[in-house]
Amino acid sequence: MSTRTLPPLPRDVRSMVRSGEWRGVTAMVAPGYVQANLAILPRELAFDFLLFCQRNPKPCPLLEVIEPGQVEPRLVAPGADIRTDIPGYRVYLDGEPAEDITDLNDVWRDDLVSFLLGCSYTFESALIHAGIPLRHVDNGKNVAMYITNLETVPAGPFSGPTVVSMRPVHRTQVVRAVQVTTRFPTGHGAPVHIGDPQAIGIKDINAPDFGDAVEIREDEVPIFWACGVTPQAVAMKSKPSLLIGHVPGRMFISDVRDEDIAVL
Repeated sequence: MSTRTLPPLPRDVRSMVRSGEWRGVTAMVAPGYVQANLAILPRELAFDFLLFCQRNPKPCPLLEVIEPGQVEPRLVAPGADIRTDIPGYRVYLDGEPAEDITDLNDVWRDDLVSFLLGCSYTFESALIHAGIPLRHVDNGKNVAMYITNLETVPAGPFSGPTVVSMRPVHRTQVVRAVQVTTRFPTGHGAPVHIGDPQAIGIKDINAPDFGDAVEIREDEVPIFWACGVTPQAVAMKSKPSLLIGHVPGRMFISDVRDEDIAVL
């Protein structure tokens, strides 16, 4: 099913995800609404992870923390269920990706704390409205994501590299892209790097660690934004007993309008 045929309201998309009718990449799905990354951890690790997010607001901008055992994100999507309303979940055990699953009903525990973190998909509507095309959207692909040499600020047992998403932008539109995305600090905000991928430890721009590679043309500049997949890279280094995230590119779609969280 093409994203162009999906319903425009987040609750209707979530209903399709919950029923198993659709489980695709959420780029430009329900455009105009805030999307979120997911990280779920046992209660004994939740405070340290909350501190980690506060120390690393670029890759981990907090939208909502759901109390232990609770499944409803009451602030950003009342009535939703964090166990079923994301197109894909990834389970890490002791830092190793154990499995990708379609819902959390069989693995849910009463001690689990859920964190919803801002996502760069949130500002993509604004970029398109500003006349900045997005190749992964045009090509029906997932955004390209890379593990970098930009270290996060540690908190408790959590430390590791920052993950970034990349979008090629025409050289004449780079300043405009920075201006547009800066308005969305809870969607990762301004880029963390512009230009040479090797400067942030990316050896092969055509081989992303997550998502799909896209063409970068001669008149374009790669722009890198902090990415909410960072907790998964951190889990692979820090090796918590359990971390449940989303399959990269398959996000939780909230009921909050993107313009309601924009600044300036």
